[in-house]
Amino acid sequence: MRAIASTPESIRGRLRDDSVHASLYLDPAVFERELEQIFHRGCVYVAHESEVPDPGNFRLSWIGRRSAIVVRGDDRVVRVLMNRCAHRAATVCQEERGTATTFRCAYHGWSFHRDGTLAAVPYVDAYGESFRREAWGLSPAPRVASYRGFVFASLAAEGLSLDDHLGAPVREQLDYFCDLSPEGEIVARSGTNKYGYDGNWKLQLENSIDGYHPNFAHQAFFDAFGTRMGVPLDIFRGNSLGRNRDLGNGHSMLDFRAYNRESSALRARIDKMRETPSGADYWEGLRQRLGANRALDVLTVGGTHMSVFPNLVVLQNQIRTIRPVAVDRTEVFLNPVLLAGAPDPVNATRLRVHEMFYGPGGGGVPDDIEMFRRVQIGLDSSIDPWIRFWRGPHREEPDTDGTLFGQMTDEVSQRAMWREWGRRMLEESPE
Repeated sequence: MRAIASTPESIRGRLRDDSVHASLYLDPAVFERELEQIFHRGCVYVAHESEVPDPGNFRLSWIGRRSAIVVRGDDRVVRVLMNRCAHRAATVCQEERGTATTFRCAYHGWSFHRDGTLAAVPYVDAYGESFRREAWGLSPAPRVASYRGFVFASLAAEGLSLDDHLGAPVREQLDYFCDLSPEGEIVARSGTNKYGYDGNWKLQLENSIDGYHPNFAHQAFFDAFGTRMGVPLDIFRGNSLGRNRDLGNGHSMLDFRAYNRESSALRARIDKMRETPSGADYWEGLRQRLGANRALDVLTVGGTHMSVFPNLVVLQNQIRTIRPVAVDRTEVFLNPVLLAGAPDPVNATRLRVHEMFYGPGGGGVPDDIEMFRRVQIGLDSSIDPWIRFWRGPHREEPDTDGTLFGQMTDEVSQRAMWREWGRRMLEESPE
């Protein structure tokens, strides 16, 4: 569509408490402002530390539109360096991941150490005596911080600290996710499932924490799984004990905790798992580190199903990263996660479960991509341009931890996401 001005005033008129104008998914000018206001000024997820375990290990990532290298230096510090030669701006790293002694620009041969400092310049005498190597390294991201190995970066020198950006509810959920490991650490080095779709990035973020669509978009998978396992998948029904929860700052989750804690079928599966040799070893490792009560609670909760605004989703056995490419093009990366210290059969099961629903031949992701395509077509209709998130506001309740929750199928998460989106987009841009 034709770009509309993306000033705060023009955006305010297209944003309501419970609905948004379709142009906010379609307008190239809005997309450009999103990159600057949300992805370049705020904290975005770039990698997990386990992906670069040894000095020289690196992986490419993105901060909005900016290419970045996440690399562990000789001092074992994980850095986020901009993938841009200081000489003429060519990228110095092309591989998605690997190990490097230096990063060398193929254009004019400049090379850089793993900490980003300039290593060598061909025919350096031509630059004269005033040339200072220390001024010409790879630029680091202005702010980098991590929690439980999840590395976030920002292109803005000032802003919320990572702790403040995440907040206590998100950190609690990341603790649940990581505490499934007997060593308290996850390992995100089992490959990546990748897909792209011709649609806006917000469609994937909305969908990842949508408890209303699974029974319909994934009906065939749910029916087959329920028949095979002999247990109906009823977490996403309108009378489910599951909750849809606003965690603050645009983060949200599908909260299975109450449902899981009341599930006799889940307790039976946990008991059965603990009776197997590998399950008994796994349980003992958790019990020794966490204590029996916390270990059992961690197993019962089973991780998390959470979005961290704007580009990270942590759910089931995976880390999902959303990359906005254009207003109508998005790339998504799914990294299945293993548990450090868990027996091989336990981690193998995690991979098989991931593949069953989220792999290229899985029962879930193809359904979602098709829905994104259909929504993107529908968004371009001018008959009724408003997209409504009307489900369940009358039954939202504040919880004791400051979060806001509704029933699993309500649209609490989408309203939370859009509130933060609006707050960021309506801020005045820095000069």
